[in-house]
Amino acid sequence: MNASKGSTGTHDTRRAKSTGLAVAGLGIVVFNISPLLNWVNPADDADPRTGYETDSLVPFIAYLGLGLLVALIYAGKRARRGQHRGLTLVSMAVGIAATIQCLAFALNPMGGLERGDDLATDLGVWVGFLGAAVWAVGSYLLAKEIEGDDHDYDTHRTHDGH
Repeated sequence: MNASKGSTGTHDTRRAKSTGLAVAGLGIVVFNISPLLNWVNPADDADPRTGYETDSLVPFIAYLGLGLLVALIYAGKRARRGQHRGLTLVSMAVGIAATIQCLAFALNPMGGLERGDDLATDLGVWVGFLGAAVWAVGSYLLAKEIEGDDHDYDTHRTHDGH
């Protein structure tokens, strides 16, 4: 049997729309800008701190997002139906975690607590929050699309009697 044909011998042309991937990619790019921006302002008139200076987790999540984006693009090109559900769900989970981390940071800024700094949040936190939320939504939009797993398609066709 030809790998490009379903169990009935017909070619399956259903593919995931790329809208979710584009939205997730936009969110990941926006999130990657946020570490360059100021995340906190110390109350003692010290210089504001960027996301890189505040917490090493901020750039790590940004770089993880870039890695996931590359993997999502690769899976979109390789998978017959245009996405790999497991990878897309991982991207959504990391986007949700990044969103929650930014929100927690906005409510109680980290990175100065051990030094006793009185910190106020700055623009970078909100840019990160926005980017992470868009990333999570885009990953969700892609995840709800048709999956690249042939087993599900074959099972549905068998149960439907087709």
